[in-house]
Amino acid sequence: MFRPLSVAIGLRYTRAKRRNHFISFISVVSILGLMLGVMALIVVLSVMNGFEKELRERILGMASHATLEESRRALSDWENVKERVLEADERVLAAAPYIQREAMLSARNRISGGMIRGVEPELELDVAPIGEHVKEGSLEQLEAGGYGIILGRELAAELQVRVGESLILMAPQASVSPAGVMPRMRRFEVIGLFEVGMYEYDRGTAFIHLEDARAVFQTGEDISGLRLRVDDMMQAGRISQDLSRELNGAYFISDWTRQHANLFRAIQIEKIMMFIILSLIVAVAAFNIVSTLIMLVTDKQGDIAILRTLGMSPSGIMAVFVVQGMVIGVLGILLGTAAGVTLALNIDVLVPFIEQATGVEFLSADVYYISDLPSELDPADVMRVGGVAFLLTILATLFPAWRAARIQPAEALRHD
Repeated sequence: MFRPLSVAIGLRYTRAKRRNHFISFISVVSILGLMLGVMALIVVLSVMNGFEKELRERILGMASHATLEESRRALSDWENVKERVLEADERVLAAAPYIQREAMLSARNRISGGMIRGVEPELELDVAPIGEHVKEGSLEQLEAGGYGIILGRELAAELQVRVGESLILMAPQASVSPAGVMPRMRRFEVIGLFEVGMYEYDRGTAFIHLEDARAVFQTGEDISGLRLRVDDMMQAGRISQDLSRELNGAYFISDWTRQHANLFRAIQIEKIMMFIILSLIVAVAAFNIVSTLIMLVTDKQGDIAILRTLGMSPSGIMAVFVVQGMVIGVLGILLGTAAGVTLALNIDVLVPFIEQATGVEFLSADVYYISDLPSELDPADVMRVGGVAFLLTILATLFPAWRAARIQPAEALRHD
């Protein structure tokens, strides 16, 4: 089908000046439509990848790759369990104990609930980058018996406390006193503030030392579980399953993808739907090639008659117009890919420029925690977009090329 003669004629038709200038105009429109469609698809997918990456990093700023807990009770003898975990699978790089309980926090006649997490600072920094998000103070300042607390910035704002001030932590466990049964209360000093960038964590989480948590919540030597860090967070689910089998199913191991499954599943579904919707824009642009080639076939019926008279087969005639359509399509795809990749790589520069030029702030820091438009260019997405656009281009050329191949020499000469 694709003989060199057909390719040469198709390329010559592409370069030749049109007698009908409207055909040239439609060809340019087809190229521009493909370029804009491919560019938009690459940029949108890159921005969605950027949002997913940003969200994942913010979640993992607080959550570990995996969590190990006893199935029905608190975890005891955690040092031995930690050693077993690290020996069972070399992909598990670190483990840290934690105690997590709900409590009430009170300061300045204001009260708020929160999730209190007791940690060993040195071990905790090995499993999650929470230290990077502490804006005032540091996680290392938590000392056993020091009764210091690090609050999320939103929680501190709700309680109207700052670093150096104190608050009252009220545990759900009760204490019996001469005055009756009273909730356990302990004064803590605010020694730091953290900000992950997710309201759920910044508004409802606080850190204290593991030993202080044991004293306040009366857990004895028991803990809630172990937080694990693995060598590849994208394989955390598989590693968790393998680790559970290695430990004979004695512990419940949950990875971060399972804990936030609904959120990331929604992002993936939205990404797929956006790909389908924007692919329809590419399809509309690609099928502009149909009208271009149909008008070109009508314009070139005399040439088709001569070629058929000289012995060119219908498949050869078909190849001529397929080549023309593919040249238009490939040109639009290449231009769109170049423009899309350039925009995706420089969107962090382009968006602030547009905001400054128009005076409109797209993502206000007062409303959105992600105030910058993130972008993460994935070469696989670029290849996928280019492949879909190229396939649509080929499909768009088939009907006009088939119509040209059906024209008989005598019929074309009479028309000419």
